Amino acid sequence: MSRAPMWRAVAALAVIATSLLLALTMTPRLGLDLRGGTQLVFETKDSPTVRADADATDRALDVLRRRADALGVVDPTLVRSGERRIIVELPGVLDPREASAVIGKTAQLNFHPVLGPAEGGGEDGQKLKLGPVALSGAGVTDAAARSDPQAGPGWFVTIDFKEPGPWRELTGKAACAPPGDHKRRVAIVLDKEIISSPQVDESIACEVGISGGTTQITGSFTPQEAQNLAVLIKGGSLPVPLELVEQRTVGPTLGADAIAASAKAGLVGVILTAVFIGVVYRLVGVLAAVALACYGLISYAGLVAMGATLTLPGLAGFVLAIGMAVDANVLAFERAREEYGAAPRRGLKAALDRGFKNAWSAIADSNITTLLAAGLLFWLASGPVKGFGVTLAIGVLASLVSAMLITRVLTAALIARVGPRASGIGSIGRVRTWLTRRDPDLMRGRRLWLAVAAGLLVLAGAGLVTRGLNYGVEFTGGRIVEFGTSRPVDVAAARQAVADAGFPSAVVQQSDDAISVRTGQISADDVVRMEEALDRSVGEVAKQRDELIGPSLGEELRRNALIALAVALAAQLAYLAFRFRWTFGAAAVAALFVDAAVVVGAFAWMGKPIDGVFLAAMLTIIGYSVNDKVVLFDRVRELWPVRRGEPFGRVMNTAILQTVPRTVNTGLGALFILAALAVFGGDSLRDFAVALLIGIIVGTLSSSFVAGPVAIALEKRTTQPPPVPAAPRARPARRDGSGAVV
Repeated sequence: MSRAPMWRAVAALAVIATSLLLALTMTPRLGLDLRGGTQLVFETKDSPTVRADADATDRALDVLRRRADALGVVDPTLVRSGERRIIVELPGVLDPREASAVIGKTAQLNFHPVLGPAEGGGEDGQKLKLGPVALSGAGVTDAAARSDPQAGPGWFVTIDFKEPGPWRELTGKAACAPPGDHKRRVAIVLDKEIISSPQVDESIACEVGISGGTTQITGSFTPQEAQNLAVLIKGGSLPVPLELVEQRTVGPTLGADAIAASAKAGLVGVILTAVFIGVVYRLVGVLAAVALACYGLISYAGLVAMGATLTLPGLAGFVLAIGMAVDANVLAFERAREEYGAAPRRGLKAALDRGFKNAWSAIADSNITTLLAAGLLFWLASGPVKGFGVTLAIGVLASLVSAMLITRVLTAALIARVGPRASGIGSIGRVRTWLTRRDPDLMRGRRLWLAVAAGLLVLAGAGLVTRGLNYGVEFTGGRIVEFGTSRPVDVAAARQAVADAGFPSAVVQQSDDAISVRTGQISADDVVRMEEALDRSVGEVAKQRDELIGPSLGEELRRNALIALAVALAAQLAYLAFRFRWTFGAAAVAALFVDAAVVVGAFAWMGKPIDGVFLAAMLTIIGYSVNDKVVLFDRVRELWPVRRGEPFGRVMNTAILQTVPRTVNTGLGALFILAALAVFGGDSLRDFAVALLIGIIVGTLSSSFVAGPVAIALEKRTTQPPPVPAAPRARPARRDGSGAVV
């Protein structure tokens, strides 16, 4: 074995061993949509005295962290996002009412002297006139909820101060007033509301005050109210007000079902794909299937090693990247078939080596474009969709290692031990043979293909005009709640129950064993009232999912979605123009526009939601579709210099025919994965899979029938000369392992 193959074998073994070690010793971090819990997103706001900048947000984050710890939530996650946002994840917390009320309450605690009765403010309906702040919550060191059976029933909150002086001074001045006088009271104010105004005990002398730096807040507290108040006081005051802009709650059962469904979809998709490439490419296909299993191990190891959060859309990205791994293998195998067909005397191993080398350019270009889409998702998306961008990027990188390293090592080790027929690369394949024999001139009808594309654009536009887009809550703001049902439910009865609960304009829909209700900005208490109404009307229901998006955040996410799509198209154009010619880049983007418009139009006609998951699907379609265009234009770039005497339309037609086997085989591999997601992935992933199915089919066709004709038309209008053939490089002959001279 030569030095280079030995190096690859050692590297492949090291990657597999490291991945196996990481997979066995580390556990993945599941997002709340998979393990159940509540995610709250707060946005800091300017106060009259403090600007809500990054520093103020960090200080607010510290306060929220202390409150989450005091609440006893297991493994809470709190991080700052951007300059003004704080993301709080509370695993296991399924009722967001108490969490948001305690975690995000402004909790500005102050102690005031009471000057007498007045208009405004008050406790138990009694209005008091207060003096200036004598002591703030910053002077509090501890607070606890307590009860004392000897003193009678009820709960109270004890407060410990950092320094006893200010409290002693405040109570000493109040003690100078006669018993029963309002001025003998001290007002404890939380968020501009008097929560207690106790009288200073008659045993306290004037100007002496209460020593010891401890006091009690008494009142008609329940145990939970006393505990929540103690948490707020102990956690401290927030430096700036907070606004809840997003809330997501997912039940643990829904998350477990999603994991099981995604695992089933992934397993079925991988098996179908492995069988398919094994049948088409025989020995090298079987070895590629083994490498696909390694891809799964490497992707999983990369996920846990980075500490990335695995979300439900992330699972889809994990499964979808299998299609990318198949694409790299197919490109290399098709190139190897061409090399063997052109020079069979060199042997199978030499053909395989040259196939991998010649395919590298197209593989690298296509994967870079997908990484661009994944990066845009991570940068501009929100919530679980960010996880899709992360896992897609990890999957793309793992697919490169799987195909270009592991598959290459395995095939190089065994290819010389079988004959050309069993190897899978000994013939150009039935599709290529048929196309070579028939040699159809597809570009003769390029005006017809462009007319068909224009017709699809008109049809998509008609859907947008007549049906409109069904924007999800993420892009409009509002609340969507999903209730699981134990038996089939009449959607009309459910709609009436929701209307009777006070929400006549709510959109009520039924899917599988669940009822989804979409409303405007309603509170968590309203959701409870809605759930109780459904319980009475249609039978027992259980809340499975609850998402609240503020109107400002919805507008921002909608704007970011448009920016993401525009930037994706611009980035692909810039990259393709840099790697190829501006005419090729423009042709590819024109085809991408058709792909995107057809998918959007189809969703408009079907009334399916346009949400964050749809954004993930669209960016994936753009990345996947560009892959196909890259492969085509890479072949054009290779053929054109050696066929300078032929019309460019004929060169384009030849390139299309030569890349059809790769396009068909890669497309079928991806369709197996997406069909499995559509069938087994459940409602959460079905729309995602449908969008990708439409996008990949249209994107595959648009490469030949839109990008090709547009490139031909643009080349007629450019003065840029055709590429010059590369100068041949002389190299010494050597023998490969089979004895053939290469």
